[in-house]
Amino acid sequence: MNDRQLAYFKAKLLLWKESILKESAGTLQQLQIDSLREPDLTDRASSETDWSIELRTRDRQRKLISKIDAALRRIEEGEYGYCEVTGEPISLGRLEARPIATMTVEAQERHERNEKVSREE
Repeated sequence: MNDRQLAYFKAKLLLWKESILKESAGTLQQLQIDSLREPDLTDRASSETDWSIELRTRDRQRKLISKIDAALRRIEEGEYGYCEVTGEPISLGRLEARPIATMTVEAQERHERNEKVSREE
């Protein structure tokens, strides 16, 4: 992968991370503004369910940020774009669709098949 492509993916990852952080800040502000003390039990239950879903989403995004940071580290170390299993280059199409990818499509499919087999046992 050339320097221009690496710069492109680095910028893409940084923008993605910034977007997630902005959304998280918005959620935090909304939590501080909104009160979960609804007078009606049904309204309160609905609000608590909505916030529970929102917080689970933010937790998933927090984990995604750590994957983005790992991808940025791989860029700095010269390891970005190479499969961690086979060492082969990951296709640009796959990286465009999933910039945090650590495996080629084939290696990922093998990994998922093995994972499925081990869960069934």
